[in-house]
Amino acid sequence: MLQKGKEPETEQVIWLVLGNDYLPIEPIQQYLNHLVNLERSPNTVNSYAQWLKTYWEYLDKKKLDWRDINIEDLAMYIRWLRIGDGNKAIRSEKTVNHAMTIVNVFYEFHTHRGNVGNTLKFTRYNLQIGIPRFTSFLSGIAKSKPREKSLLKLKEPKKFLGCLTQQEITKLIKACNNKREQLIIKILYETGMRKGELLGLRLEDMGDCGENEIAIVTRKNRNGARVKNNAERVLNVSKELMQVYEDYLIEEYPDIKPDFVLVNIWGGEVGEPMNYRSLNYLLKQLEKKTGIHVYPHLFRHTHATELIRAGVNIYHVSKRLGHASISTTLNSYGHLTKEDLRIVIDEQ
Repeated sequence: MLQKGKEPETEQVIWLVLGNDYLPIEPIQQYLNHLVNLERSPNTVNSYAQWLKTYWEYLDKKKLDWRDINIEDLAMYIRWLRIGDGNKAIRSEKTVNHAMTIVNVFYEFHTHRGNVGNTLKFTRYNLQIGIPRFTSFLSGIAKSKPREKSLLKLKEPKKFLGCLTQQEITKLIKACNNKREQLIIKILYETGMRKGELLGLRLEDMGDCGENEIAIVTRKNRNGARVKNNAERVLNVSKELMQVYEDYLIEEYPDIKPDFVLVNIWGGEVGEPMNYRSLNYLLKQLEKKTGIHVYPHLFRHTHATELIRAGVNIYHVSKRLGHASISTTLNSYGHLTKEDLRIVIDEQ
C-alpha cells in the first residue's frame, strides 16, 4: 500500500510504502527518505515509491528475500513486468527499463550501506568494440574509459514522438479562453521548458530591464514545481510573447503581492500558484476543443526539433533545454540530424 503524507517539521511531502502489517517497509523507506534528503522532486519520489512497491509485491508473490536474489531472479522480474502472468505485453520496453533502473539504484544504495553484499552486479563493462554512434571531438586525445552497460535492460524501439505544426500551434492559441492560457502555450512552444520550470516562474524572472528574456531559477516552490537538475539558464523569447505577458498582467492578473507568474484567477484560492493538475487539465480542455493531442513535453520536443532542423548547434540546443549533458540531447534528437542529412543528400 502506498500512502502520501507530510513531514511534520519541514512540511515536505513524503511517501510511505506499507507492508501487509500496515507498517512502512524499512528498506524502501530508507531509500525514499534518502531521495527526499537529496531534494528530489515529489513526483520523482512518488514514481520510485510506486515501482518499489510493485517490486516488493513481486518478491512477496515469488517468496523471495530482497537481500538474497540473483540476476536470474531479476531477469524473471523483467519478464513479469513485460507480460505479467499472461503471454502478451502489458508494459512497454521503456516502462520496464525505467522500473529496473529504480531497482538498480535501490540496490546500489543498500550496497553502500552494507545491507546487501557486492555479489549482485547489474552492469557489465562495454569496451566500445566497433564504431560508436557518436564520436567526441576529443576522440583519440582523451583516454578512453570502459563504459558500463546494463545487463538487465530491454532493447527499446526508437520512436519519434512527432511535433506540433505551426497550424496546430495557431489553432491551440486561438482556442484559448484568456491571456493566461495563451501565455502558457507560447512559453511552452517558444522555450521548450519543462512544466515544473513553467509553474515555478516568478514575476522577477520575466523580462528584467525590458529584455525579451525568461530566467529559469532553482527554488523551493509551494506548488511543488521544480527545476530539474538545477538547470538554471536564461532563455531569449519573442517580443510577441512578452506582449502577451504584459497584457495578461494588465487585464487578468489579480491584485495581490507580486509572486508567481501563473496563478489561480477564476477558481481555487485566487493568487495561489497554478499546480501540475491545473496545467494538465487546461491542456486536456484544449485537446477536446481542437482535436489536437497535446501535452507539455510535446511542446518541448517540437521546440528542440525546430532548432535542430534550423541548423542550431546541438551544444546550444542542449543548453537551452537544460539537459544535464549533451549526450542526453544526442540520444534524444540525434536521429533528426541523420534524417536532415539524408534530406540534404537527396536534394543534391
